[in-house]
Amino acid sequence: MSTKPVVVYGASGYTGRLVCEYLREYNVPFVAAGRSKDRLDESMRTNVAGIETADYEVTEVAGDVDALTDLFTGAQVVLNTVGPFSKYGPAVVEAALAAGVHYTDTTGEQDWLITCDEQYGAKFAERGLLLSPGIAQMYTTGEIAAQIALENPGLDTLDIAVFWGGSPTIASTQTILVNAATSSAHYLQQNQYVEFDPNQGLVPLVVPGQHELALSLPWGGTSHPVWFKRDPRVANCKAQGGVFNAALMHGVPQIVAGALAATKDMSPEDRDAALTETAAQVMNVMPPRENPRINKSLDSVHASGPLGRAHVVIHGNSNYKQTGLLQAFAAYSLLQQPPKRAGFVSGCQAFGHRELLSVLREFGLVAKPVVTLSD
Repeated sequence: MSTKPVVVYGASGYTGRLVCEYLREYNVPFVAAGRSKDRLDESMRTNVAGIETADYEVTEVAGDVDALTDLFTGAQVVLNTVGPFSKYGPAVVEAALAAGVHYTDTTGEQDWLITCDEQYGAKFAERGLLLSPGIAQMYTTGEIAAQIALENPGLDTLDIAVFWGGSPTIASTQTILVNAATSSAHYLQQNQYVEFDPNQGLVPLVVPGQHELALSLPWGGTSHPVWFKRDPRVANCKAQGGVFNAALMHGVPQIVAGALAATKDMSPEDRDAALTETAAQVMNVMPPRENPRINKSLDSVHASGPLGRAHVVIHGNSNYKQTGLLQAFAAYSLLQQPPKRAGFVSGCQAFGHRELLSVLREFGLVAKPVVTLSD
């Protein structure tokens, strides 16, 4: 049973440590939970700035529903960073529901969001609980830009691009490969999911603020089409993105294609093991702490309608720090007041896009949005 109001599940990972760091800045007591107490102790001690002033405890826990339910009981919020979420997420969500706590995670797995919507959303709503997967820079900051664009009436189509500088973490790399091997990427067309052409390959995109084109992929489809399928203002939504490093982007389709070819005839268990091994060959060390001069982010949204246009760009830095902050703020807010909406909703729908923007601005992680309107 938790003696703290917030549980960070997967706290020893790269993102989990940043979540803990920002919970400490918000003075929110938390449990740092995961599979290994020794690893958790070391991660908190060596990687979380100011941990000596935090109100926290470390708890080792198995990943099954019963053990997680026992841990979550007594808490109010669980922040989940353990992916791939389509594999590990169901146990955490079911435990959160059983314990009666709000749930957020950092996923970008479109299939997992759809699962949350269809299987768990109504159950969380009935209990007044928040189910908000995908609170992270690559999805929430772009949604903030989209919501700002939609403040202008008559726009029904969103064209979203998300880019960032740096390398994916170990967990992100594994998630990318597993998601590519097990699910399709979709965009929204006339309020229906349409599958991206799996042979589409890299698409060059114009990136605001630079002359050089950037290379993009559907990146699993992202969470944006799922959130905006539930928005009556929006009929069409397509999102693509990637990293600014062109060499790395050129390598991603080759790695994914090789992994798919090598595992297509395997059992699910053997495939997961093979993909995990492939991911380790691509990235098997924690990336260095982000440098805001190097690890830049960019979220660009073109919104259009029959008679209007809007373009919103948010320049930022340190995408993983943005994720950690957004997660910590979600918990901080939920401890003080209910979300704007319960059940399966996005971070912007739960807390307000202007409110989340102000948080990112307050901590110096994003610049003032650049908004261009045309009639």
